[in-house]
Amino acid sequence: MTRTMKTSVIKRGRTSIPAAIRRRHGIREGDHLAWLDDGESIRVIHLPPDPIASLRGSGRGEQLGERLLRSRKA
Repeated sequence: MTRTMKTSVIKRGRTSIPAAIRRRHGIREGDHLAWLDDGESIRVIHLPPDPIASLRGSGRGEQLGERLLRSRKA
């Protein structure tokens, strides 16, 4: 479900993140955000405090070792 929320840009380019979005994504004071500009739109991505830890376990069940060996044989 896509929600539309509006904020204003104030002095020096500052803006607020709506509370509902902060709660939903666990954004807290001191967290970092990445702004992605593709020339047509802007996306804001919440960066995890420890990016390596956030990826841990994401490849489970993928049999990555076997895929690597197959691709090397090819």
